[in-house]
Amino acid sequence: MEFICYPRCTTCKRAKTWLEEKGCEFKVRDIKENPPSYEEIKLFYEKSGLDIKKFFNTSGLSYKSLGLKDKLSNLSIEDKLKLLSSDGMLIKRPILLINNNVLVGFKADAWAEAINSL
Repeated sequence: MEFICYPRCTTCKRAKTWLEEKGCEFKVRDIKENPPSYEEIKLFYEKSGLDIKKFFNTSGLSYKSLGLKDKLSNLSIEDKLKLLSSDGMLIKRPILLINNNVLVGFKADAWAEAINSL
C-alpha cells in the first residue's frame, strides 16, 4: 500500500491516523517533495475510473492562482495530465494505492471496502 499525501494537510493527517488505527502497513510519499510523474498520474487516472477533474485539488492555492476553475474545461485530457504532473499541490490528496485500486481523497467507507478486500 502506498499513501501519497501532503504531511501538513489535515485531511491527510486524518487519513493516515485512520490507516494506522486499522493496522495497515503502508509507505508514505510526500506529494510536494516527490510528486507523481506524468506516467504515474496517467496510470492513476486510468485505474481509478474517475473523471480527470476529480484529481484536481480545487481548494488549493496552486489551482486558484492559475485560474483553473475557468480554464480546466477547455483543456484536453493530455493537457490536464501534464498540468497535474507539473505541480504536486494541484493534485487532490490523499491518494491511496492499494492492489489495483487508486483511491483519491479520503472517504473512510471506500477505503474500508478496499482494505477489507485484501
